Amino acid sequence: MSQYFQIHPENPQLRLIRQAVDRVRNGEVIVYPTDSAYALGCHIGDKKALDRIRQIRRVDDKHNFTLVCRDLSEIAAYAKVDNTAYRLLNACTPGAYTFILPATREVPRRLMHPKRRTIGLRVPDHPIVKMLLEELGEPLMSSTLILPGEDMPMTEAYEIREELEHHVDLIVDGGNCGIEPTTVVDMTGDIPQIARYGKGDPGFFE
Repeated sequence: MSQYFQIHPENPQLRLIRQAVDRVRNGEVIVYPTDSAYALGCHIGDKKALDRIRQIRRVDDKHNFTLVCRDLSEIAAYAKVDNTAYRLLNACTPGAYTFILPATREVPRRLMHPKRRTIGLRVPDHPIVKMLLEELGEPLMSSTLILPGEDMPMTEAYEIREELEHHVDLIVDGGNCGIEPTTVVDMTGDIPQIARYGKGDPGFFE
């Protein structure tokens, strides 16, 4: 049965944040709030935890995971970012966007798109995630918490607990964070393309 932490969405309790980070480092799967819905997260190098998230979501090995990063400098370690892309990213991070970018060699092969060698990255604007990432010191491997057969993410932590308490190790209750997923921007070509409209303002890229 999973643990359940109620963490203040504006002033997160450092003691609980550190316990959550310890669980990530130990290979556990957590549910945590972001600026655009709840997400499943685990350590970037943990294949067993990654497979557990795939089982929860019932997705195959071609499903694209996202690396949730602290800031632009961390993105640059995992993606190839030219000057034009950097200016755009700088203008709209942190925020509710996921960027598809060419992956660097730092990205584990199992996280990349199998044919395109790309990776999804984001820098969320939510106090709990920011503190989690700061304590962790590296990106979280992540996937939006959308259950099989559903079109929208789960929004209430107590409902997540009822559904997933035997499938995840920790649920971080940070209150309602909405149901709108991120805006996905494909930046692998010469011109950015909106791949999915979501919470982030697409005006930066249109």
